Amino acid sequence: METASLKHAEAAEAFLRDEENADWHNETLWFVRSKRDRAAHSLPEWEQLREQASQIKTHTLSRLDDYLIQLEENAKKNGITVHWAANGDEHNRIVHSILQQHNASKIVKSKSMLTEECHLNPYLIERGIEVIDTDLGERIIQLRNEPPSHIVMPAIHLKKKHIGDLFHQHLGTEAGAEDPQYLTEAARIHLRQKFLMADVAITGVNFAIAETGGFVVCTNEGNADLGAHLAKVHIACMGIEKVIPKAEHLGVFLRLLTRSATGQPITTFSSHFRKPGPGQEMHLVLVDNGRTRQLASPDFRNSLKCIRCGACMNTCPVYRRSGGHSYHTAVAGPIGSILAPNIDMKEYADLPFASTLCGSCSNVCPVKIDIHQQLYKWRQVLGEAGAVESSKKMGMSGMDVLFSHPWLYRFAGRAGRWLMQKFPSLANKPSLNPWAIHRDMPKPPAQSFRDWYAEQNKKTNG
Repeated sequence: METASLKHAEAAEAFLRDEENADWHNETLWFVRSKRDRAAHSLPEWEQLREQASQIKTHTLSRLDDYLIQLEENAKKNGITVHWAANGDEHNRIVHSILQQHNASKIVKSKSMLTEECHLNPYLIERGIEVIDTDLGERIIQLRNEPPSHIVMPAIHLKKKHIGDLFHQHLGTEAGAEDPQYLTEAARIHLRQKFLMADVAITGVNFAIAETGGFVVCTNEGNADLGAHLAKVHIACMGIEKVIPKAEHLGVFLRLLTRSATGQPITTFSSHFRKPGPGQEMHLVLVDNGRTRQLASPDFRNSLKCIRCGACMNTCPVYRRSGGHSYHTAVAGPIGSILAPNIDMKEYADLPFASTLCGSCSNVCPVKIDIHQQLYKWRQVLGEAGAVESSKKMGMSGMDVLFSHPWLYRFAGRAGRWLMQKFPSLANKPSLNPWAIHRDMPKPPAQSFRDWYAEQNKKTNG
């Protein structure tokens, strides 16, 4: 079912129709969250690292313009061509103009959530460019014509059977094959040809260092290195919040990044790029796309600290049970629900409500972003701006009246219990009670806690 055009609640309902797959998705992400916990607990200085990372990011954001200028100056000294893009459209035009300068028609791309955010792939494909995503998970969803469902594990919503069927259709593997090694080797052979034929390689950037003018790309497959070293032109695309002041700060973030993401001690490849190789060109595209607007907002500035580890997704009970595609934005989950309304408040007004506000996301965030507090704040901002849909606004107004009048609250509770006791089938009818679509309503208590407490108090005190 196509979910890109649905709001979160509708897309989540579609995802939950396959209960077996939804359960598997929930358990798989909780397994990753558990690995993160073990990795974090193995470092006695974990909380100190989180505090250091948070303070470095706070300092960097307070002088972001200075560090970006320093990055540009040092990158140019290294022979890197630096470009500035105010938004996604300008970013795409810059990348396309570089491709045109080199008559490039085939590119390989490593995983980059920024290019997903800017919709670079469809932009280039419409202009006759062959774009091949080389991260295995990204290539899988590209063959399925889907967006990533997770920023670190883009195909986490798929099982081995899905991938076996996909590779049989597109890569000619044996029908019914599900062996991961066999399927991975088939993908490797397929992608190797694409690497060799590529004119240009595009990568993301995990961290850019103002002090040196270089940048770091983290992968587990080495695909960014292979593409960047084989192609004559390397284009690296980064959001402006990815800059850090000094090389000595890298150690803090590299120790936090993968432990938070997958529970690994370190990414298999932490590749440092500083200047183009002999006979090669290197371009660095710095993209704003709403980030300076976020920076100017005291309530949401901290979200720019994000290092895209995905830990908040792995722990979020809503994300785990509703799937990444239900968020209909490039960066899903709790952090995406903060970032997306900043780009388009009306389009993404549903996302801050896709949370229980339990705070688990904030607890695991390696840079201490107060994610659940920002989600709560977004709800207030959206309400004041009139961006909340009328049915939700009416419901919240009704609850405001209910909770503001204790007598009405008590009456409603008694009426609800009477209704559930006399007509239990109505309470479990999905058309009347959406809560009961995937759940059985519990048996109503004989009396409320308030009545029980008053009764006990009367017995005790006479």
